[in-house]
This record gives sequence, C-alpha cells and structure tokens, in this order.
Amino acid sequence: MKKTFLLLSFALLTLGACSSDDNNDTNTPVGPSVGQVLQPSVGGPNQPNQVFVDLSTGKIESVNRATWDLGFSSGSDFRVAINGSVKMAVKKLETSDITLVQEINSDVSVGGGETLASNGYVDNPTGVLKGAGAGVGTAIAEISATDADNKVYLVNLGAQIATKKAAIGSVEVDGDPRGWKKIRILRSGNGYKIQYADLASTTFQEKIVTKTSDFNFTFFSLTDGKQVSVEPQKANWDLNFTTFTNYFNGGKGDVSYGFSDFIVSNMKGGTQAYQVLVATGGSYADFTKAKVVETDFAKSTTDQRVIGANWRNGGGQGSLPSIRTDRFFVVKDVEGNYYKVKFLTMINTAGERGNVSFEYALLK
Repeated sequence: MKKTFLLLSFALLTLGACSSDDNNDTNTPVGPSVGQVLQPSVGGPNQPNQVFVDLSTGKIESVNRATWDLGFSSGSDFRVAINGSVKMAVKKLETSDITLVQEINSDVSVGGGETLASNGYVDNPTGVLKGAGAGVGTAIAEISATDADNKVYLVNLGAQIATKKAAIGSVEVDGDPRGWKKIRILRSGNGYKIQYADLASTTFQEKIVTKTSDFNFTFFSLTDGKQVSVEPQKANWDLNFTTFTNYFNGGKGDVSYGFSDFIVSNMKGGTQAYQVLVATGGSYADFTKAKVVETDFAKSTTDQRVIGANWRNGGGQGSLPSIRTDRFFVVKDVEGNYYKVKFLTMINTAGERGNVSFEYALLK
C-alpha cells in the first residue's frame, strides 16, 4: 500500500451519491482534514458484489460473488477455503475414489438456524485456516502430502445471486441453487491438484492450481474449470464488504447462518481493527492517534469479524435497518497506518438496503 495519503473532504450530498476512487501522492492536505467518504457498491438489496477497499489509496475493487468456489491458500500450509458468500457447504466422504457415484445430501447446507456449526460443513468464520478441518479451521482438511489420505468431498455450491426484488429495508440475496459437485484435492509440488466432477459422473476433470505469493489465495471456479481473479493483492486491501456465512447462537448452540451487510478485515494480509464505543472512547471527531489502544487490536489478529455486522442494526417489523451511531472503528493497515472509520449509511433515500457509505481519516 502507498505510504502517502491525501486527506480529502467530501460532502455527502445524497445517500445515492457516487464515491470517488481518486487518489494523489502529494502530502499536502486539501481543505478540512475530516477524511474521505467512500461508497462500496455492494449492489443494492440483492448484494451481488464482494467489494474490497484499500484505505491508503481509497481504491475500491469489486467482483461478482458467484464467480468463484474455492480459495487455495498461498501460505506455507495447504488449505482450501470455500465461498461462504454464496452459502457453500462441504462434507468429507469416506472414500478417496472420485469415480464413485455420489448422491445429494440436503443436510450439507448453510441452514436458516438449523444446521449446527459443529457439523463442520463450513469454514470457521474467524478466518483462521489452521485446524483439523470440518470447521476447525477450514471445512476441508489440510491437504496431505500422502495422496491416499485426501478424501473426496461432497460439495453444495450454494445459491445463485437472487434477482427477486426485495421489500423495502430487506434483502434478497439467495437465488436458485447452484448445484452439487464432488471434489478431491491433492498436493502438486508446492501447489495443488484438484479433481472435480458431477455427482453421477464416473470420470473427472483435473487441474493444477499454483500458489500466488502476492495474494492470500488463488481462486478457482468449479463451474468454469479455471482459476479466476477475486481479491486484490494481499497488501492492497483492508476491508471486504460481502454477504457472509457466520455462526449464530439462537439459544440452542451455534448454527451456520448467512449474514448480509457484513464486513471482514484483511487479517491474513496483516490488517487489524478494533471497535470504539463513544461512551467510553470519546467521539469520532475528537479521536486522534494518541488515543489508539494498541492492545485492542489483538482480537483482530485471529478473527476477521471485528467489524462484521457490529456497525449496523438489521431492522425488523416496522423499522428500517440503521447505522449504530454509538461506535466507530480503528483500522491499522499492513504499512502501519492508522485510520478511524465511521459508517454513515446502509440504505439509500428509497430505503433500499445494500447502499453503504462510510467516512474515514488517517490518524495523526
């Protein structure tokens, strides 16, 4: 990320106003140093986009969230993540023979309050990859150097992006089912080999997936059978606005549950964050670098959900969703720059969800 930063002052004229991705390398502030207002385009109440924001440049990059299925870790480990933004789920089978015909198992899903997190069908939402698999870390176990240990997985590809019009203040994110696949993943040198097929197929396709060290993951589409571009380079983004498979405790234990209007920090790339409550930490306007509490970043080094859904109220019967004005967030990027971040909107003037804007400023 760029170490230099231009503090810009923007007037948010309407909730539907366009954001600017412009940046400049001069160190001279222009106008009052209140920061910049950005509007990540998640795409309205169907929320079709995953949006990546780099605070040091103000750059925003967007990708359709249904364009990828698997993320192959570029780290020293051999971990494979699934696309939680479309509610993918996987189950490890007892066989290592991908030519065997498999059947749909409707229990392998992201449930609306029914599918226990302990089933291990989804990645742990903290974003920590390490663990035994089955939701302790990734849902897919670490890929073994011994081929025979790498089992076949039943894959629920989740839901297409909905096109149905949402009620005012609500969302419609889940469309038709995307279908099912079976996969088996092996190591290939310092990369991966993926075998994949339809459930009824007795043959399979095979592709090599290479690690890309400048990125957190190399992404792969099972539908298109190729690597696809999703995230920016790991040093070039801080926040991801997305739909998200989370854990939720409704009183009967943690279940896997789909969240809209969710924000994850780039934990794997080195971004850190913490929440400040105005009642105890003071106002956003008065918050300076001298008030940063370094130890408060600790949670975000092992949990990408520090911002998560904590910035907004979901609304309910008779009430529109709204911003929580009693808090803001401090973000530290990989270059050691500190920012304060305050959310301004999550709906537009028509009350339609998925219209986010936020203000942020470099702390000095």
